[in-house]
Parts: sequence; structure tokens; C-alpha cells
Amino acid sequence: MPPDPLILAFDTSAAHCAAALLSGDRVLGLEHQEMAKGQAEQLFPLLERLLAEAGLGWGDLSAIGVGIGPGNFTGIRISVASARGLALSLGIPAVGVSMLESLAAGSKGPVLACLDARRNGVFVQPFDDGIPTGEAALVDLDSDLSAYARHELRCVGTAATMLALRLEVAVAEPAYPPAEGIARTASERWRQTTSRPAPLYLRPADAAPSRDSVPVRLS
Repeated sequence: MPPDPLILAFDTSAAHCAAALLSGDRVLGLEHQEMAKGQAEQLFPLLERLLAEAGLGWGDLSAIGVGIGPGNFTGIRISVASARGLALSLGIPAVGVSMLESLAAGSKGPVLACLDARRNGVFVQPFDDGIPTGEAALVDLDSDLSAYARHELRCVGTAATMLALRLEVAVAEPAYPPAEGIARTASERWRQTTSRPAPLYLRPADAAPSRDSVPVRLS
């Protein structure tokens, strides 16, 4: 039998640098470092450490999974550009996964993925059994949010408590940490992926991502 596909996933879209290494259904490595800045310097050492600790190298990877946002503009650019560069260098697919999708990965029943967008805003997307039932959106906390209310709905994510109070529903924990959720979602999609990952910007000011890629060091 062929070996299980090996997925390396990472995200820097928020105040963290997170990565996961997934072989089939097994998590071989998982790391999450909280940091407000410095993700660009920490990302590749973290990825190389995960691979080394598993006794693997870049050439063993089947695909890359990357968090595409929504979130911090600069952080999203770091991850997406790095994933594009790695995919090109290694000749493997790179799969973009939104952080809202990561929050909903492995969930059962209706959930509303919620990320704090600051400025009284929340990034939201509804799911049912992990499958999107609506588009990702930026909503104002003071707006009418009743359209998101559903029977047995649960809110997950950094803004879950705020949304749950307004919708009078329950709060739940995500099934997986952010990077693992990205890895598991990417593992389901990588064979069908034909396009490069692209940033998911939901604020108007973030609508024009750079086309530049960052240097990638593989040695």
C-alpha cells in the first residue's frame, strides 16, 4: 500500500505562529507559539523543527496546507507567500484553508465560526457538519444578526462568547487546534487542488494583496 499522505500546515494570520504535521489521520507534530510580531522570522525554523523531530524532510511532503485568513493583513501575506514558494520549490500542491473553516473542521451539527475582527466587528461563517452553508462575512456586533440563529446552533472561535450572547445560543470549543484543523482540511482537498492559495481579506483596505513571494530556504 502507498504511504499515507504527509501534510505540513501552518498559519500566521493572528498573533501566533502555528504549525501541524499530519500523516493520514495521525498528528506527527503540533506547535502553537503566541506572538504579536516576528512570525516571518520564526515560521521556517518552526517548520524545520517539526519535520526534524518526526525524522522527515521537505522531500517527504505530499502537500502544504496554509491559513489564508481572515485576520492580520501582514500575517496572512507571510503564510500565503511562504506556502506558494514552498509549493513551487517542492513541486507539490498548496491548499488554502480559511481560519473559519479550520474552526469548523470536525464539527457536528450547525456551528457559527466566529473570529474577533476588532473595531466592533466579527468575521463569521455558518457551517453544518463542517460544511459551509453560507459565505464568510465581516459583520458589526450591533447589527441584526438574527439570520445566523438556528436551532441547536453553537458558536466557536475567538468571538464565540460575544456572538453566543447576542444569538442566545451555546459556545463550543473547536474540534482541533488551528493548524491541525488546516492540515485535516487540506488532507481532504490536496488531490483536487489546481490553483494557488490566495489571501482571504474581508476588510476593504485589505483587498489588494501583494503578488510578491518571500524567499524560501529548504536547506
